[in-house]
Amino acid sequence: MKTKRIFLIIIPVVVIVGMQAGIQAHLDHRLYVLQNNKEILLADAISDLKKNRIILVGEHHTNQNHHFAQLNVIQSLNEAGVQVAIGIEMFRNDSQQALDRWVAGNIGEAEFQEIYYDNWTYPWSAYRMIFEYAKKEKIPMIGLNVPREITRQVSRQGFNSLSEEQKGKLADVSCRVDKEYMDYIKKAFGGHGHGELNFTYFCEAQLVWDSAMAIHTLEYLKNNPDTIVILLAGSGHVRKGAVPRQIRLRSEIPHAVILPEVEGMIDPETISTKDADYIMLGL
Repeated sequence: MKTKRIFLIIIPVVVIVGMQAGIQAHLDHRLYVLQNNKEILLADAISDLKKNRIILVGEHHTNQNHHFAQLNVIQSLNEAGVQVAIGIEMFRNDSQQALDRWVAGNIGEAEFQEIYYDNWTYPWSAYRMIFEYAKKEKIPMIGLNVPREITRQVSRQGFNSLSEEQKGKLADVSCRVDKEYMDYIKKAFGGHGHGELNFTYFCEAQLVWDSAMAIHTLEYLKNNPDTIVILLAGSGHVRKGAVPRQIRLRSEIPHAVILPEVEGMIDPETISTKDADYIMLGL
């Protein structure tokens, strides 16, 4: 019995150590700097990253290594003494109160998960470590998205079908983007299997998403001028022609884009400074 008890006590410790080692293994991520075609460690990029007000870090939602990389960026800046906030595509702006309660430790995980799944469809387990780190370090989290019924309506009926109340601060949205982002949207449109759905409306829905994330990020920075926002979103939204373009249309504040390496899609051979500033390698 004594042996069995010792064994049962050790297992959680091993699991915890294993989890910590998994995160630790990601603490020396390599970055490819597109401006000068050099590889450096993330630690060596912090001084340059700190010059920005927004750092956009992309992901493929189902790739756990991408989420480790995002956490690594947050940790590295936070541990460098930077005042950071985490902007997330995964939550609507109207769920901000729940995010505030989570960071403050005023809501349990089970209750919070219900709100999480009302906002996002991908598993909580993929993002849990980011949310836990934010709570542990009291790092503000910002919901950047719009209600899904708005993007759904735009994708089916166009931006002009929205009421003035629905449009809110979005002003005017039309399918005017650069060639690179247009090519990406066309590829995404085909990949979603939308059939006869109007491509222009689909494009407008993407831009509603991009615009809302830019607007909500800039609003937060206006009220928190000493903060750097680390914006986490799908790589398609993070590319320079997407959310960063909407930021540039509204502000001149400096920002940087980090995309995760995806062989044949996002790597030093397939993208340039038109798309990103850095590629996170080895994911």
